[in-house]
Amino acid sequence: MASRPALEVENARRTLTDLCRPIRCELAEAERIFRHELRSQFAFVQQLVDHCGDYQGKRLRPALLLLAARACGSVTSAHPVLAAVVEMIHTATLVHDDILDESMVRRHAATVNAEWGTETAVLLGDYLFTHAFHLAASLDSTLACRWIGRATNRVCEGEMHQVHQRGNLDLDESSYFSIIEGKTAELTAVSCRLGAHYAGADEATTEALDRYGRNLGIAFQIADDVLDIWGEERLTGKSLGTDLEKQKLTLPVIRLLETADPATAANARRMLGEARAECRKQLIPLLEQSGTLDYSWQRARWHVKEAIDSLECLRESDSKHALRVLADYTVQRAS
Repeated sequence: MASRPALEVENARRTLTDLCRPIRCELAEAERIFRHELRSQFAFVQQLVDHCGDYQGKRLRPALLLLAARACGSVTSAHPVLAAVVEMIHTATLVHDDILDESMVRRHAATVNAEWGTETAVLLGDYLFTHAFHLAASLDSTLACRWIGRATNRVCEGEMHQVHQRGNLDLDESSYFSIIEGKTAELTAVSCRLGAHYAGADEATTEALDRYGRNLGIAFQIADDVLDIWGEERLTGKSLGTDLEKQKLTLPVIRLLETADPATAANARRMLGEARAECRKQLIPLLEQSGTLDYSWQRARWHVKEAIDSLECLRESDSKHALRVLADYTVQRAS
C-alpha cells in the first residue's frame, strides 16, 4: 500500500494534470520549444540544461499563460513561445536562488551548485536568461520583451531587497509583501498578462488577469514560506529551513515577533540570531503556540479570493474553471 506522502504527491500530480487538460497540446509544444532552444553543441552544457530542465516540475507559469490565453480567447502561435520564455526565466531564478540559499536539493535531485559548483551555476542561470530574451525577441512585436524585461527587473529587485534584509529581525509585514510581490508574484502576473494580451483581450481584461496572477503568486509564496518551516523534504523535493538559516524573515516568523509576549519574542530573536541549522526545529513550537500558521494560511486564502474575484470578467469555460481551481490549489496543497 502506498504511503501517505506518496499518495499526496500523486494526488497533487493528478490535480495539476487535470487542470492543464484544456492546454495539454500547447503545453507540450512549449516544452518542445524549451528543449529545442536550449540545445547545445557541448555535451557538458547540454548535461546542465537537461538537469535543470527537470526543475520545471509543475510548469505553473507556462500553464497560467496558456490557460489565460484560452480563457480570454484562443491560443496563438506566439503563446507556446512565450510559455517557454517565462519557464526559462523561472528556471534561471531557481538556479540562482539555490546559490544564494546554498541549497543542496531541488525536486529530489542535487542542485546545480551542489553538483557542479557555484561558478557553473551562475553561468547556467545567465545562459537561461539570455536564451529567454533571445527567444522572446523572435516574435514580431517587442512588447513581450519589454514586459518580460520589466518583470525580470522586478524579480531581481525583490531578490536583492530580500538579501539586504537578511538578519533584520525588525522586518515588518509590509516589507515582506513588497519582497514577495517582486521576487515571485511579478513573474506569475506577467505570465497571465501575456497570455491575455496575445489572445486579443482588451486592456481591462488584461489588467484583471495580471491581478489574478499577482495575487496567486503572493499566495503561492506564502504557502512556500510556510512549507519551508513545516514541510517535509520528501514531499517538497527541495532543501527546507534555508530561510531561517539565512536569517530571511517570512510571514510566520514576522507575525511571531510582532505578536508574541516579550519573553517569547526575545527567545525567538535569540534563536534567529544564532542562525543555526536546528533553528527551524526549535522555532516550530513557538510558532505553533502563537497561531502564526493559521494566520499565514488566512492571509494566503485572502489573496486566493482576490485572484478568483479577478476572473469575474471572463465568460465561463473549462480554462476559467482551471484558473479558479488552480488558485485554490495553491493553499490546499499543504494547508
